[in-house]
Formats: sequence, structure tokens, C-alpha cells
Amino acid sequence: MNKLPVLGLMLGDVTGIGPEISVKLLASGMPHSVARVVVIGDARVFESGCRDAGIRLAFKTFDNIDAIEFNGDAIPLIDLANVDPAKYPRGVSSDESGRLCGDTLKHMIELADAGKIDGICFAPLNKGAMNRGGWKYPDEHQMFAALTRHQGFFGEMNVIKEFSTFRVTSHIALKEAVKLITPERITAAIRLADQSLRAAGIAQPRIGVAALNPHCGENGLFGDEEITVIRPTVDAVRASGVNCTGPISSDVIFLKALKSEFDGVVMMYHDQGQIATKLLGFNKGVTVTAGLKTVFTTPAHGTAYDIAGKGVADTGALEQALRIAARMAAARIH
Repeated sequence: MNKLPVLGLMLGDVTGIGPEISVKLLASGMPHSVARVVVIGDARVFESGCRDAGIRLAFKTFDNIDAIEFNGDAIPLIDLANVDPAKYPRGVSSDESGRLCGDTLKHMIELADAGKIDGICFAPLNKGAMNRGGWKYPDEHQMFAALTRHQGFFGEMNVIKEFSTFRVTSHIALKEAVKLITPERITAAIRLADQSLRAAGIAQPRIGVAALNPHCGENGLFGDEEITVIRPTVDAVRASGVNCTGPISSDVIFLKALKSEFDGVVMMYHDQGQIATKLLGFNKGVTVTAGLKTVFTTPAHGTAYDIAGKGVADTGALEQALRIAARMAAARIH
């Protein structure tokens, strides 16, 4: 019996590099070693990806996943026939294309809910286009939580080779983020980091927790959140059995993680960690929507409009996203 997980691959926003890098990755043969991959989207978008990549890759369309045998040379594709690439110029954000990305992801989530696929990997999309197109969420992660009817804390896990990061707050104005740095959210973020790293195969995760203020607040000179909120919370979570340390000044914590002192870093706000991870692994970084019942992974980079349609896009991050999705999905089904 083939025990490889079944992963749905979404080609990303047609206006960006998603179709190209999806085709390149599938043509490499790598996905077949870790998962049974089915493309879910529009056959015309797949064909446009082949043209961009300069690759002729055979595919076969199916009406439903149950009909796929996963033993042929052709790539299986569930053709939703919902996106005509001729309508959306490459390299230009389109609200309608964003709406259709959301529609495709909704369909994939329904397949996951029905047990037809074990996880979802999606090529880059445009958050703003999806929002303006009618999916009124700050980002796709909020949309996934709503569509999976999730209750409780969840968040982004950003993965590079050296370490992973997690967030107490995410896509929100910085002045609002500070108000949300509470013991409850810090505790939830640390526990999510511990659970997610274990699910990714790290038996005893070591977690560093970032400070909020410069120099850890200099004993209250630059703010007292480290004294009144962060340190007591970290101490309490550590006492419960989670291997966490902090607060550690954010201009030092990523150097420690880079030296393998931590497997994961919990940051207080979005850019505190994103700057570090994108500097270290822009073409290899992966974003995981952690804490949901369905596995979701995607490259940490965006749609790369500046090179869309030029055939030069790198598949590194998408490859890592698919590998991680396969590993996490396999852990859940075995």
C-alpha cells in the first residue's frame, strides 16, 4: 500500500511566478519521492506555467481525486476551469485573480475536510488582491482558520534551514501589536512553537523568546514589558515543561539561533523575525500555517511580479514547502 500522503498543489496567482515554479518543480521529479501530488486549479494556468518554464510536461485531468491512480507519468490535475490566464496580464496585481485564488483554496480545504487530500501546498499568492477580490481577511491564514472553523490560537511558522520563527502578533499595525502582547498570547505562541516543532520531527525543541524593547528594556529604562509580562510568562511556561528561554534582546536572539542554540524563536511582532529569516533564506524560506487541523505550506516569498513570465524564477522555496507539507501530513496519517 502506498503510504505517501496525498498533497494538493495550488499553482498560485496566475499573475505571478507560481505556475512557472510549480511546473519546474513537478518536472524535476522530486515531489514523487515524498508525496502523491495532485494539481488543483485550471489546466490553462498549468499550460501557461509550462510556457513560462519552457517545459513540455504531460498532465491528465480528472473530475475527482478518487479516480486518480497515481501510477502514471502524467501529472494528475483536477481542472476547476475557473481561471483564464489570458485575462490577467503577468506582473500586474489583479483583484479578480485574487478572488479566484481564494476560490481555489476554498475548494482544496473542502477536499481536505472530506479526507480526499492530506495537506495543501500553494505557490505564491497576493494577499491584497485576495482581500480586494472579496476574501475579506488580513491574510490567507485568517481565511484558512475561518474556513476550517478553527477555535483557539494559531499562527505562522516561518521555516529556514537554521531555525523556525513564530509570532505573538502578525499582520497588524505595530501600534496595535504592542497592545496584544499579553501573557495569554505569549503562552499560546510558545506552546504552538513547541507543538509545531515536534510535529516537524524535533523531539525536544529549544525555544528562544524575543524581547519587545531595545536591549530587553534596559531594566525598565526603555519599557517594562520584559519585566512585567514577558519574563514571568516564559518562566511559567518553562515550569510547565516546555524548554523555552527569554526574553532575549531581538538584536541578539537570531545570532544565537544561527549558532544552533535554538530550534525556534518566538517573536513579538511580524518584522522582528521576518527580516532575519528573509535575509538568511529568501529563496528557501517556507511559511506554515501552524495550529490548524489541515496542513498548509507555501514559499515565504511573494509573487515576484518583476520576473513573472521570464522563465527565471527559482523553485527552492516551493520545493522546501512541499517537503515540509509531506513530512507534516505523513506524521498525521501514520
